[in-house]
Amino acid sequence: MTGKAASPARDGDRDRDRGQVTIEFLGMTPTILVTLVVLWQLVLVGYAFILAGNAADEAVRAGTAAAPGARQGACRAAGLDKLSGAWAEGATVNCTTGGGLVTADVTLSVPLLFPGVISLPLDVEGHAGAVEEETD
Repeated sequence: MTGKAASPARDGDRDRDRGQVTIEFLGMTPTILVTLVVLWQLVLVGYAFILAGNAADEAVRAGTAAAPGARQGACRAAGLDKLSGAWAEGATVNCTTGGGLVTADVTLSVPLLFPGVISLPLDVEGHAGAVEEETD
């Protein structure tokens, strides 16, 4: 006898294992999906911080170059200019001048999963300051 025939017990074990892998995969699918959703939400929070900081930088840059009477309008327009429609809806931009400094504060609402749909009760703030330019 040169070869062994497969025993029926081993073939049954293999079929039973195949079903077990399917059950384990289906059991882990919700855990994998929840993990992906949480990671996506963390990405959105981080992106909100980046957008708020960049908008504050742009706002203060425009505010320092504008005349003192037009500073708030120029500051607000520049801060909202770099934000897309969904991010700009709940954004607030405030500029102040004092002690030779122009400061800009930008507040953004953090969206829940998709910008423009529902926001979390979490606001992200960006702050920037620059020296006021002298006029001749």
